[in-house]
Amino acid sequence: MDELRKLLRLAAPIAFTQAGYALMGLVDTAVVGRLGASALGAIGLANGLFFAIAVIGLGCMMGLDPLFSQALGAGDTRRARELVWQGLWLSGAVTVALALPLAVLPLILEPSGIEPAVARDARLFLWLRMPGLWPLLAFAGLRAYLQSAHRVRALVIATVVANVANLVLDILLVFGKLGFPALGAPGSGLATSICSFLQFGVLALAVRPREPRGPSVHDFRKALSVGIPVGLQMGAEVGVFALVGLLAGRLGARAMAAHQVAISLASFTFCAAVGVGQAGSVRVGWAVGARNTPAARRSGLIAFAGGILVMSVAALLFWLVPGVLARLLTDQDDVISLAIPLLAVCAVFQLSDGIQGVGAGVLRGAGDTRFPFLANVVGHYAVGLPIAIVLGLWHGQGVIGLWWGLCAGLTAVAIALLTRFLRLSAREIIPLEAHPRVVSPE
Repeated sequence: MDELRKLLRLAAPIAFTQAGYALMGLVDTAVVGRLGASALGAIGLANGLFFAIAVIGLGCMMGLDPLFSQALGAGDTRRARELVWQGLWLSGAVTVALALPLAVLPLILEPSGIEPAVARDARLFLWLRMPGLWPLLAFAGLRAYLQSAHRVRALVIATVVANVANLVLDILLVFGKLGFPALGAPGSGLATSICSFLQFGVLALAVRPREPRGPSVHDFRKALSVGIPVGLQMGAEVGVFALVGLLAGRLGARAMAAHQVAISLASFTFCAAVGVGQAGSVRVGWAVGARNTPAARRSGLIAFAGGILVMSVAALLFWLVPGVLARLLTDQDDVISLAIPLLAVCAVFQLSDGIQGVGAGVLRGAGDTRFPFLANVVGHYAVGLPIAIVLGLWHGQGVIGLWWGLCAGLTAVAIALLTRFLRLSAREIIPLEAHPRVVSPE
């Protein structure tokens, strides 16, 4: 019970922060949804494509997670502070690497068969969202340090500040209030970029990194050796959702809009599982740093149980009140009627989504990031995507068939990650780095 208490105490603010990201997306959807199905489909498509690229960078930054938690678990606070600066340098390097594909991606939308009006808004949204990439990645690096140090108050403050600002800026920039230009759907992209800088600023004030250090090739290599598989894993997962979004877009603006409503709500509930998974990553990392594999196994299993619990609540909501939830994001009756059966599919895969979200986190805490990448590639692209294409396009089930494919892929990944953790924690887990002394985790 003590471990569960520590896990939930850490998971709650982390989940709140993750939910804050998703809430910004929900607010964007709710505001832009008032402009019609075409505008709603555009931001859904653009957001999916942006995060298909950005999550690779976020994953690279997550390579710092086990380095921070294992260092602090071993009592090596000096090493943890060194890694703060390396995280800031790394965020800049990753931003430069991702800027070109992110700038070029909007140019392929119309040739891919997307309606011209949807493609135009999505293209402008992506370009206005681009400036927020660096603060998004730098924020992830500072967040990794703070959550590993169990200093999570600043995460909550940053989330509240960003969400209030996002709502105000959405109204001003989308509709052109108080003399601001009416940018339509792309205005929400600019609003989110501004809020990314605000969030980073709050965490920078909380961490206050002193004693500046230059970039270290050794530290970059260490972080990237762990983080690149995380980025590829997250890219594989988000990428399959983006591909399904493109396929939904080919079915028309109504199908794309319904997909956006459902994916926004599913992403929001998934934040709870991500919060538990990241907390589990910290707890497992502390135990591994202290060379206590039995404690790492116990922390991981408790995290799996917590993920199942919170996602069970989400499943009930999707199953019992789908119409109420859909109407929160759009007032278009034709979109709501198509979103309701999609939310029923969401209800079915909530447990799988929770298990795979937690599984990726606890394995990351143990320093194992390559297996989750391989599991996501096989599960989503060898299992989920083919089923989505067969059901959605060949059998004529449309966007609902596409979503059953997503469900199959998530279930395959969940089974693989749970099995992997059980096998990995059955033997001693070796820390990623040697530290000068070892203490028991708190």
